[in-house]
Amino acid sequence: MSHSSFVRLCLLPLAAVTAAFFLLPMARLLVTGAEGPHGLAEYLAIIIEPRYRTTLLNTLALAAAATIATLVIATIAGLFLQRHRFPGRALLVAILTFPLAFPGVVVGFMIILLAGRQGLIGEISSRLTGDKLVFAYSIYGLFLGYLYFSIPRVILTIMAAAQKLDPGLEEAARSLGAGPWAVLRDVILPALTPALIASGAIAFATAMGAFGTAFTLATNIDVLPMLIYTEFTLAGNLATSAALSVGLGLMTWLMLALARSFAGSSVAAAG
Repeated sequence: MSHSSFVRLCLLPLAAVTAAFFLLPMARLLVTGAEGPHGLAEYLAIIIEPRYRTTLLNTLALAAAATIATLVIATIAGLFLQRHRFPGRALLVAILTFPLAFPGVVVGFMIILLAGRQGLIGEISSRLTGDKLVFAYSIYGLFLGYLYFSIPRVILTIMAAAQKLDPGLEEAARSLGAGPWAVLRDVILPALTPALIASGAIAFATAMGAFGTAFTLATNIDVLPMLIYTEFTLAGNLATSAALSVGLGLMTWLMLALARSFAGSSVAAAG
């Protein structure tokens, strides 16, 4: 058997899996989105229809806010954990990354136990002020759920990137009179930029498409995953739900593609 024939034979399983689990479902989704009463114009509904447009803006704003907050928290925590050794460090890292084992529904349930109608925060606020503070079912609860869901994914990437930083660069900056903030701004953060872009893109994509957490918490706010679910299951509107799914996928893919162009192959490594 020639080398080229062997390579083609090895590629057959990849081609079969790609066709069966990606190309065919995506093609069917595209066709279904165009089979509605409005035809191809169904794909413009996400921008033209006020309800869909508002839902899109809510989803984008929430995903962006969760990504920014995740990057800030995970960068600070990741740098600290990577550069300091103390008793209980391994346990702390395990606790911070433990949410990786939770599906989105469990994360949403935990937010309800924390900030729901019978949650811990509500009980404490009721005893202190007489008013029960409940925000689990609002945009703030969903933001907290996305934050809890995203931090473990980002913190592992930041810790891995921080481990590879050259300490000599920081020492050189300090010897030239740079203070801690200058070292952080001019040496550490630029070196971590590819990892920040990569992990930020993953966090953004996760927040855009997270369904389990939104299904549990999004009772007072519309986000795209829940809108797609309700259009498909409650309204039976296959064309609209397919078009919205394609739009959500394209926007998320565009964000990942932009991140890949800025950070190179590190996006793939972060995933």
